[in-house]
Amino acid sequence: MRHFRSGRKLKRTASHRKATLSALSVALITHKKIRTTVAKAKETRMVVEKLITRAKRAVARETDGNQKKDVHARRESFSFLHDRKAVSSLFNDIAPKVATRPGGYTRVVKLGQRQGDGAELAILELVDYNLAQEASAQKQTGKASKPRRKRGSQKVDKEQAVEKGSAAEAAPAQAAESATGAESDTQESGKGKKEGK
Repeated sequence: MRHFRSGRKLKRTASHRKATLSALSVALITHKKIRTTVAKAKETRMVVEKLITRAKRAVARETDGNQKKDVHARRESFSFLHDRKAVSSLFNDIAPKVATRPGGYTRVVKLGQRQGDGAELAILELVDYNLAQEASAQKQTGKASKPRRKRGSQKVDKEQAVEKGSAAEAAPAQAAESATGAESDTQESGKGKKEGK
């Protein structure tokens, strides 16, 4: 029986499992949102939350004035992540943003089964970087600002636009005709003068 045995092996050896979780953690820190299986998402969540807590505490100590820069915390994070950009993003962007949040930095949203093998998929995202909801909120505010029209008014608007467009096209055409007409009159008058001489 497996009572009190926490963690998932993910059908990998210890080194392969560590490398997988490291790669998923780097992807989450870099892109703020990843799509993977539910089991991998839940395991990655545990790892990433510990990394974010370490970074948050280090940044808090730095701002208190006790230390200039907590190099030890950065090196400990780097020893797991193996990516400088991810470590700098973790300490410079993510940690200050989640400074007031007492844990729970990530969210797992289940998506259903994958088409090929039926594996349960999920999205793992950072809570404070919920880009999809911010974008949809901006779209909704953009839609709210536009006045609503009735169904029949669209046809009327299109007809008016076509009429305006044809009138706009006709005006330059008339101007061009009048200009060419004036030129032809001068040419004809010139011919008449030459013939008369």
